[in-house]
Amino acid sequence: MNSRERVFSAFERKGYDRIPVKHEGTPEINQMIMDHFGLLNMEQLLIVVGDDFRYIEPIYIGPELRTFPDGSIEGYWGEHYIYKEFGGGKYLEASYLPFANVFSLEELDRSHFPTADWFDYSTIKVQCEQIREKGFAVCYGTAGDMDFINSIARARGTEQVLLDLITDDPVYIEIMEARFKFYYEMHERVLQAANGLIDFTHIGEDLGTQTGPVINMDIFEKHFAPKFRAYFEMVHRYGAKTMMHMCGHVREFLSRLTELGLDVYDVVQPTAPDMDISLLKKNYGEHLSFCGSVSVQTTLAFGTPKEVEEEVKRRLRLFPKGGLFLGPTHAIQVGSPIENIIALYKTAGSMVGEIDDTILSIGTKEEKSKINMSKLF
Repeated sequence: MNSRERVFSAFERKGYDRIPVKHEGTPEINQMIMDHFGLLNMEQLLIVVGDDFRYIEPIYIGPELRTFPDGSIEGYWGEHYIYKEFGGGKYLEASYLPFANVFSLEELDRSHFPTADWFDYSTIKVQCEQIREKGFAVCYGTAGDMDFINSIARARGTEQVLLDLITDDPVYIEIMEARFKFYYEMHERVLQAANGLIDFTHIGEDLGTQTGPVINMDIFEKHFAPKFRAYFEMVHRYGAKTMMHMCGHVREFLSRLTELGLDVYDVVQPTAPDMDISLLKKNYGEHLSFCGSVSVQTTLAFGTPKEVEEEVKRRLRLFPKGGLFLGPTHAIQVGSPIENIIALYKTAGSMVGEIDDTILSIGTKEEKSKINMSKLF
């Protein structure tokens, strides 16, 4: 089987030669893996760990995303991000929120609203064809697409967004509608340009905390369900499957999301209450596939290689015919031992046993550790 065949055979519960794999790591973790194996770029890394998915993207041609004197950079919605260090790694954190303290529609600066016209879609089909030729599943989108709670909070503030959802604040509603329109139109134009060659689209919404849901079902039905239904139906019209990133305890939403048209629940945080992967499979696995499920907070960070191996073997027993794309529950975090990462992919059967000249010939040294900043927004 090639990667795409493996992914779809698992998705359709028809079995596989090995479980499909989807890798995610912070830039520091990816660099650690590349240094360990003597690799030069992310494509080499993805081949070595056996990642079965590859992503395409349109070319950004919109207004310049500025870098400011304090080192912060501008996002699509006028928000600013600056790197903050955490335990040896660094993350972009929102440092300027353009929609904070805006409490009337008259005050709302809509000049910060992006449009799908900010992107060039002319290379999409070629990107898809190249990925298909190499035998990988073709994906488009990120966990930050749609993302009406988390990402709007980066431009308005978390507390304010949570209050907005309770009070139906008209400022938040307009920002949310603009965000939905932007990502819906951009995804549709990518799907149109791909002409049927995209396998999965990817969006996100962090509906859960570590202990429970962020919002109740009434709020979900009022504000989110109609948008997700419209988006999922649109994606299916173009022959693609839908994948949605959700952190935390989200069990209450899974049946409804499946009804609305979700195909793959991405990351799966099994350490949250009532979110064990066996329970999820039992209750939702007939109609919903899963992606991720090996904890970056516990097993990969603080376990032993043997414990990682046992977690993977448990999943192989639970999903002998498919229904799971194996991977971490989020980006593997700084401090996770390389031995645990190797155990994850080696036990899955995806890790390349020998780094040969074919792998090392992919890309150039100048491509080393490139980060696409647009994926952060």
